[in-house]
Amino acid sequence: MKVRELGRVDYAATFAAMQEFTAARAADTPDELWVCEHPPVFTQGLSGKPEHLLRNIGIPVVQIDRGGQITYHGPGQAVVYLLLDLRRREITVRGLVNRIEQAVIDLLATYGIAAQRREGAPGVYVGDAKIAALGLRIKHGCSYHGVSLNVDMDLAPYAAINPCGYEGMAVTQLRACLPQWRGVEETAIVGKALADALVDQLARQLDEST
Repeated sequence: MKVRELGRVDYAATFAAMQEFTAARAADTPDELWVCEHPPVFTQGLSGKPEHLLRNIGIPVVQIDRGGQITYHGPGQAVVYLLLDLRRREITVRGLVNRIEQAVIDLLATYGIAAQRREGAPGVYVGDAKIAALGLRIKHGCSYHGVSLNVDMDLAPYAAINPCGYEGMAVTQLRACLPQWRGVEETAIVGKALADALVDQLARQLDEST
């Protein structure tokens, strides 16, 4: 497993790179996790409905090939893309989603934050507010796209969308959940810690029927 720390990178270029990496994979291509941040961008999934963009606030909308509706990426959000051969790892899509969510829950627990899943709404929540979103594309048994965790960001752009297609869904971030905050350098640190938590989850033998 290779973990690549990309820093702040353009979304469209990173999306294209994920597609190219997946298309060029061979049976022995190592899996990779890409850790990054993006400049402000809305991304709209394959089944995305245009009405979930409530108003134009000057942030570009990129149409992409993951599942799900519209979400926001921006500075201060830790993003990890999972470029995995699921067949080789003998992981189901549901099993991968469970692992991603559990990695976020485990990471937040190290900060003393109790987080949980929500039935029928993929992602991770603190109380009623969403703190992490996930979306995947599976092609020829391999995954790309991944998970975003709100760390220390401007949440205002979320007011211009129905996050992940849910009207009125509240969103939160790590900074808001902690009584003391150590500064903006935390985003890169949290991103690497999330990648480490994902590596740990992917190494475990779990019941793929759950």
